[in-house]
Amino acid sequence: MSHSWIRLVNALKKLPGVGPRMAERLALFILRSDEGKELVQAVMEAREKLARCLVCGLFTEGETCRKCLDPSRDSSVICVIEEVGDLDAIERSGSFRGRYHILGGVLSPLDGIGPQQLRIEALIKRLKISEGAEQIVREIIVATNPTVEGEATASYLAQLIKPYNIRVTRLGYGIPSGAAIEYADELTVTRALEGRRELIFQS
Repeated sequence: MSHSWIRLVNALKKLPGVGPRMAERLALFILRSDEGKELVQAVMEAREKLARCLVCGLFTEGETCRKCLDPSRDSSVICVIEEVGDLDAIERSGSFRGRYHILGGVLSPLDGIGPQQLRIEALIKRLKISEGAEQIVREIIVATNPTVEGEATASYLAQLIKPYNIRVTRLGYGIPSGAAIEYADELTVTRALEGRRELIFQS
C-alpha cells in the first residue's frame, strides 16, 4: 500500500462513527468518482472561507452570521446549544425566534474539555454587554443534550449566570434522556421548548 493511501484511510478513520472498513470505502469513493472530487473541493472551500461567528459561534463567511444580524429575532432570549446540528433541529421546529450561542461541546474533564475549551467566556461577555444595551438579555435557555456531561454543563452555566439576575431555563420534556437534540423531530423539539423549566443552581 502506498503512503498516500494509508494516510487518506487513517485520516478518514478519525471521522465520527467511521471504522477501518468504512474508511477504505470512503477513500475509494473519493478517488474513483466525480462526486468524491466535488466533496474534496467543498471541504477545502469550507476550510478556507468559513469561521466561527464572533457573536454566537455559528459557522459563517463573515465576522457575524445572518441570525445574529437578523433584526426580527428576539435579542432578550439566548438559547445555548452544544453544536451547529442542535441549532438546525431547533430552527426546523419553528418554535424559537430568539438568539443562539454555540458552546462547541460540553464539559468533559476525562476528555480534557474544561470551561476554557468551550465558548463560555464569550457567553458571559454577551451578558455583560447587554447590561447597558437597549434590549437586555432576560432569559438563557440551556439546551445542552440530556447526558451526564450536558447536565453538568447546564449546572455550571446556571452557577455562572446567577449573579446577572437572568432567568435560566432548561429544555423540558420531549427530549429523551441520553438522546441528542440534532436527531429529534420538529414536534419533540417544540414540546421541549414549550415545556422548559427554570434551572436553579444548588449551592
